[in-house]
Amino acid sequence: MQIPEMGDSLWYRTVGEPVVIDPDLTENLQSDVVIVGAGYTGLSTALHLAEGGYSVAVIEAKQVGWGASGRNGGQVIPGLKLDPDDLERRFGAALVETAGATADLVFSLIEKHSIQCEPRRAGWIQGAHSPRALKALNGRAEQWARRGASVDFLSAAETKALTGTDVYCGSLIDRRAGTIQPLGYARGLARAARQAGAQIFGKSPVLSISKVPGGWRSNTAGGSVSSTHVVIATDAYSDRLWPGLANSFLTVRSIQMATKPLGKIAEEILPTGACVSESRKLSYYFRRDAAGRFLIGGRGPMREEKSAEGMFTALRSAIQQRYPAIADCEIEHQWSGKVSLTIDQLPHIHEPAPGIHIGHGYNGRGIAVSTLMGALLADRIAGGPMHSLIPPSPLQAIPWHRIRQPLLTAAIGYYRLKDALGFGS
Repeated sequence: MQIPEMGDSLWYRTVGEPVVIDPDLTENLQSDVVIVGAGYTGLSTALHLAEGGYSVAVIEAKQVGWGASGRNGGQVIPGLKLDPDDLERRFGAALVETAGATADLVFSLIEKHSIQCEPRRAGWIQGAHSPRALKALNGRAEQWARRGASVDFLSAAETKALTGTDVYCGSLIDRRAGTIQPLGYARGLARAARQAGAQIFGKSPVLSISKVPGGWRSNTAGGSVSSTHVVIATDAYSDRLWPGLANSFLTVRSIQMATKPLGKIAEEILPTGACVSESRKLSYYFRRDAAGRFLIGGRGPMREEKSAEGMFTALRSAIQQRYPAIADCEIEHQWSGKVSLTIDQLPHIHEPAPGIHIGHGYNGRGIAVSTLMGALLADRIAGGPMHSLIPPSPLQAIPWHRIRQPLLTAAIGYYRLKDALGFGS
């Protein structure tokens, strides 16, 4: 059994935003900015720049939202992976405040541009799988609450009431969070960017970026665009386009499944509509969609060619453990996508040459953080007030990247042991 991808996803089959067949790039053009990749990062960058009066060309190898932006779990979670106290010590209070408002940014764009993506802001629950993990979540909730965020600690009984399952000994609830139809959001951002004046080209992989007088030329098989600035926004789907980029982070698979609509029993599964993930290092995440389907996901096999049978069986077992009443429900969709992980669990901005801008590394928080990344990259190009929130860092390949597969396999075993002993993320 090979791993199902985009065409088998729930999002591809139920998206409300209409598809637009973007033309291939078949001529030589000029633009202020070229953006490589039509996912959230690239589309957010394009939208913010086009609204600021820049001429923008987005060049996509497949179609809008083809990568992680059209396949993720649809959870809009504010903040970064680091707790706010740690983040403030390292980068200052301004980044904590901005990161905490990323869900606000997403939902404001949805409202402003009337994006058809089933937005629902019912919060995010991070369930504690052990007393040790519960202590860490309590501290995290306190740090956010101290900063005025709508984040609270929940007891085991309160957690059960909001999740419909008793497997957690408590939780954190972040009421700033919510859920969307992720492919609809990507297509809506593309529509808004086009309306602001951006050009989007599909099925046109960028084969090379070459230096030319006054800037850069991005070359495809059918044409090229010359520009002063180039934004590389390919994240986990990066290839060898820019030296060292693909070796600067790790890539893992996220595998998901969705049931058929559950009917009345859906009201007992996450009754308030919140989305859930867990304090485990190897966490499952789940939610309901607008039609009452139950969706669950987790980390899959490292290698694309490996069978996903075992992972889908694990997702079934996770449903059985958390919600026995729907353990035998019919599965309607199964799919997967790639996620990038940085060693420090933070997003990165790189500027390896004048006029070249790279933003990536969302570590499972892609919807909210990549939307912010687009705004930050646009601000850097425009010289705006947010340009220094995430300082550019050197683009450095991970030294052991060539042997990452056995090391990642060993790391998974290590994290399974930590989860079993009660440690958490």
